[in-house]
Amino acid sequence: MKANTKNKKDLFGPIKKWFTKLGRRFVDGSIGTKLSHFIFGAGNFYHKQFIKGALFLILQILIILFMVLCPSINGTPYGWKALANLPLNKVVEGGTFDPLTGEFSHGSDCKLIILFGFVTIAVIVIYFILWDRNVESSYKADMDEKIGKTPTSFVEDIKELFDSKFHITMLTPTLIAALVFTVLPTVFMIALAFTTYNAYDMNEIGTNLFHWNGFGNFAAVFTGEGSLGVEIKNRFFPVLGWTFIWAIFATLTCYFGGIVLALLINKKGLKGKKIFRTVFIMTIAVPQFISLLAVRNILGEYGPINALLMNLNLISEPIGFLGLQSGDSEVLAKVMVIVINMWVGIPYTMLMTSGILMNIPADLYEAAKVDGASTFKMFAKITLPYVIFITTPYLISSFVGNISAFNSIFLLTGGGPTYVGYQAGGTDLLVTWLYKVTIDQGMYNTGAVIGIFTFIITASITLITYRRSKAYNEEDTFQ
Repeated sequence: MKANTKNKKDLFGPIKKWFTKLGRRFVDGSIGTKLSHFIFGAGNFYHKQFIKGALFLILQILIILFMVLCPSINGTPYGWKALANLPLNKVVEGGTFDPLTGEFSHGSDCKLIILFGFVTIAVIVIYFILWDRNVESSYKADMDEKIGKTPTSFVEDIKELFDSKFHITMLTPTLIAALVFTVLPTVFMIALAFTTYNAYDMNEIGTNLFHWNGFGNFAAVFTGEGSLGVEIKNRFFPVLGWTFIWAIFATLTCYFGGIVLALLINKKGLKGKKIFRTVFIMTIAVPQFISLLAVRNILGEYGPINALLMNLNLISEPIGFLGLQSGDSEVLAKVMVIVINMWVGIPYTMLMTSGILMNIPADLYEAAKVDGASTFKMFAKITLPYVIFITTPYLISSFVGNISAFNSIFLLTGGGPTYVGYQAGGTDLLVTWLYKVTIDQGMYNTGAVIGIFTFIITASITLITYRRSKAYNEEDTFQ
């Protein structure tokens, strides 16, 4: 019971602290600080910080005008109208084509309605952040005057951004870019998962009308309801299972293969170490997609491998190594993509492990030899635990990366062999299936659902495994 109470306090502690701070600033602040709660920059004007006050005031006016005037693109508004349109219950039919002008007359575009609605929400959040910064700036000037210090000028604030607060100057552009190009598209994609947005709902020329349907798309994965729901249900768990099998084997083969290769190349007395390293590094130097496409052509139906085997009369017809044709062996295609992935994946682990092996204390091996330990026992008790301890974050990131390994599957097999009536082929991962569902079929809502499931799986595995690893819990062990 006490633990639950403590957790609740930890959860609401920052919120309570913020409101306490807000009340203290209003009560203890000057008249300018009190006015700044309603008029941006009022406190700065009060303390004769005119440039800073003008900037705050201009930003407030611009945001208010943005919300009130509701600028629009193709008839889709921002501002308060965008928020009012978010329920998608006031959409307008349209979509006629004028042959004289060669233009469409657009009706409502629900994609833009949702996107502009989220942008408007982001603007509102920015407004409250600016509001808090404006009050804090005025209150700081109050505190400076109480201790007999002159409030900082705009020029002094700029100089501080290139001195003690230089980290803010450098990180702010990255933060803004992440919000615009990562967070906003992700939120938009998540929203589409709760709509009926797919090619089958866009039957009228020039219209993009759809509506919210709650968790219906998520339920269809398990119940098979809705358009193509049975297909999604029947293929989701087989694809999910193969995704895990692929991720496990692709990760472990490259990881332990790289360790073994590094041990062999770094073995004392081995001649030509530089040549061996150069050969394997070449697979890194050559772009991965070039290597994969080259292997696809070599192992293709009319590639040199099949031609050679047929010329030697070892086979009578081409072997579908990569499952490029319908009816080819699914098992063979899966084995081949795992083996080929070792060619492009092992050198990365080899390079990383080589550096780690050079840093293992020699005293550990010398003590083990004195105790009569064999080479294998020293590897199992010293080398492998040390390497795994150091590379646990890399191992986890490799596993998660292989779950989303689009290139290896798409460029080698294209997800094949294909099945009649199904979008997902025998070697399709969740990410390649997502690509087919969205790009080929236009089922954007279903693709968003698959994307969310993929994110939940990868995020959960990353957090759980890393929090339980020795690299997290015993970080000082090898120091």
